[in-house]
Amino acid sequence: MTQLIHHSTSWSRRDMHRMALAAALVPWLSPGAQAQSAPPRWRVFPFSLGVASGQPQPRSVVLWTRLLIDEADAARQASGAPVVCELFADEALRQPVRQWTLTTDARRGHSLHVLADGLQPGRHYWYRFVSGNAVSPVGRTRTSPALSEAVRRLRLGLASCQHYEQGHFAAHRDMAAQDLDLVLFVGDYIYESSNKQYKIRAHESGIPDTLEAYRARHAHYKSDAHLQACHAAHPWLMTWDDHEVVNDYANDLDRNFTDPAVFLQRRAAAYQAYFEHMPLRLGPDPQQPSQMRIHDRMAWGTLADLWTLDCRQHRDHQACPDLMRGGGRVVMGCDALADPARSMLGQAQEQWLTAGLTQSKRRWKLLAQSTLMVSSGVQTPLGRSAFTDGWDGYPQARARLLQTVADARLSDVVILGGDVHANVAAQLRVRPGDERSPVVASELVTTSVSTRGMSPKVMAQIQRDNPDIRYARSDERGFTLIDIRPDRLAAQFLTTPHPAQPDARLALQGRWTVRQGVAGVEPGS
Repeated sequence: MTQLIHHSTSWSRRDMHRMALAAALVPWLSPGAQAQSAPPRWRVFPFSLGVASGQPQPRSVVLWTRLLIDEADAARQASGAPVVCELFADEALRQPVRQWTLTTDARRGHSLHVLADGLQPGRHYWYRFVSGNAVSPVGRTRTSPALSEAVRRLRLGLASCQHYEQGHFAAHRDMAAQDLDLVLFVGDYIYESSNKQYKIRAHESGIPDTLEAYRARHAHYKSDAHLQACHAAHPWLMTWDDHEVVNDYANDLDRNFTDPAVFLQRRAAAYQAYFEHMPLRLGPDPQQPSQMRIHDRMAWGTLADLWTLDCRQHRDHQACPDLMRGGGRVVMGCDALADPARSMLGQAQEQWLTAGLTQSKRRWKLLAQSTLMVSSGVQTPLGRSAFTDGWDGYPQARARLLQTVADARLSDVVILGGDVHANVAAQLRVRPGDERSPVVASELVTTSVSTRGMSPKVMAQIQRDNPDIRYARSDERGFTLIDIRPDRLAAQFLTTPHPAQPDARLALQGRWTVRQGVAGVEPGS
């Protein structure tokens, strides 16, 4: 874990006098001078990747930035760049709360992770980073409500799959302007791959496989103004899928059947770069850098429990692989799919989730994970198909999870996902498609921010052969606005035609609702 433990101080009356003096001397005094004896003079603005916050708790939130140091400044900052993080109680930045004196260096990619603690539950804060003559953009964040607070509302922006080359991030511009409590991002934050057939803007380099290359890919995505705005506007919760490392990887195996020891070195580099660019509490395990905990649980007062799940790091390898090319594929008649020992989450994460679900006393139970859970195979002359990289490739693990929901008589369980580049509203049964098997949970999947979807013809066939899929549409890009209240969960699919253009405006594609106490989705009004 590379997270820093930073010295923090509370603001005293003397600090406030110094702030007032600094404000009076703005034309002559650099913004960071009051906190540093020898403030650096930057030739090139180092905060060009913006700021972010995430993983809110009732009394804490993580604040993030990364210094992007130009060659003109690199030599002078080789020993470490001093930075001050400032937290305020108001948008005008006139009510200082705390400050942290920080140092970062090249070993952690000049990234900064501040655990801002000792805060008040359920309120907004504003923050910025200062280094000598450079001042970052201001970000707005918030803490979650007190665990015992009877919260009446939670508004989420659900998003995934933002291929830089395949469209512009209009969804992030729209989310930045929304009144949201959180952005929930469920995978494929970056793409390691390219496809010239769908390219409307370019990656800056080839396929990354080293720490420096993954850092450069993340920095390229973070340079997008709409993505920066969305990070600055709201705290984020997140999990990953495959493209943060490489397409269709499963645990320690990639599609090329690379020696696991070699692949895990690449995975370690990807995980380190991911941590360096995200507002996360924990980074890679220092003893085993190819391992990093991303699964977590957050409560929103008494209204909801929200789990973020990891569907990549701990899963079993895909069943019935093609020995010439690994990863996911469509299969029929694969006996290995019936093996009850196979897991999408890994046994330890399954047990952790089961314990949390069965003990939860909150109204809504939200499971955020990276892909589509409802069965989506189609009927063929050779039998029903199954895509081995999704939950259809781990049907016994899916059945175990849904059987847990059924056995514990849990109500108001909603699965939230992404990955398939389509808006989907579905109902979930222990035995998919079997009307004798009761509906036990609901599912909402968001389309991609920018990545192309499957053809409408294929999507129509999937929906036709899977009556539990109540709605599916893959031709537009965007995000899903989810409004949760005690009596219902309402989802709005907000989209724009593919490919998303720089000036695209999102419109309402459809509404779906889950009523409290009733498993399954129904059209919203």
